[in-house]
Amino acid sequence: MNIQTDSAVIAPEVVIPTRPMYWSIRRELWENRSIYLAPLFVACVLLFGFLISIIGLPHRRRAVSLLSPAQQQVAIEKPYDIVAGLLFVTAFVVGFFYCLDALHGERRDRSILFWKSLPVSDRATVLSKASIPLVILPLITLAIVLITQFIFIAMSTAVLLMSRLDPAMLWSQMKYVPSPLIYFYVAPVIVLWHAPIYAWLLLVSGWARRATFLWAVLPFFAVSIFEKMAFGTTYFGYMLRYRLAGWMTEGFVTKAHGKVVVDPLTQLTPGNFLMTPGLWVGLAFAAVCLAAAVRLRRYREPI
Repeated sequence: MNIQTDSAVIAPEVVIPTRPMYWSIRRELWENRSIYLAPLFVACVLLFGFLISIIGLPHRRRAVSLLSPAQQQVAIEKPYDIVAGLLFVTAFVVGFFYCLDALHGERRDRSILFWKSLPVSDRATVLSKASIPLVILPLITLAIVLITQFIFIAMSTAVLLMSRLDPAMLWSQMKYVPSPLIYFYVAPVIVLWHAPIYAWLLLVSGWARRATFLWAVLPFFAVSIFEKMAFGTTYFGYMLRYRLAGWMTEGFVTKAHGKVVVDPLTQLTPGNFLMTPGLWVGLAFAAVCLAAAVRLRRYREPI
């Protein structure tokens, strides 16, 4: 007599990867809500100001219709340029102070002991913090810029229609208003140019025991003052200004033959930007700073 027994088939357990980078970035967003709240607050303030100024929009539109096409372009572009400029400045300020506190804060509140107990490498932790000003914050700011400008356009069109004015001028000039394509170029240009600044701030955040802002900023002012007093030159100060605002001169052309640029796409110079030595020197400096920050975090203890 043969007795057959059915052996239970046990399916192999599916191991779900922990995705340390993903959850590290989520952690930064949970702990630092200013990353998205600050740009949103500035956008709301701009919307409120535009809502107040829109009362006189019909009168201003009649005045604009009397101007030359180039002057009409400047007048219509102005509120959109203000929105984009202020929001990108806000993103830089938020990224600046975020990096100053990113590694210093976890040592100050001693949470570094808990985070080091998790299976997340120091490299993943530092890179996740660096990705906030280099990737996440620019994407959030870019989305807020485009949404805010769309609301501006919708509000302007509604007011003109209610005032029995033809919004054709507004829509005909829309080709002069920076398009999403231009902002998708602007955001990475600014990020790549400012990458060494964020990397330096992360390095100082991981090294300094206190007063991270002073350690990050004062050495550069001290060198500038010393150069001016000792040699009477300002080369170092020029280098600092170039690092802060050089992306505008290297990545864009503001004027063509002394006239207002009609097509904004002609202002973009990606080839010149990618061939700029200052870009690659800055990125190399950023890589060195990030590597040093990873090594520092490996041996740093709570303050």
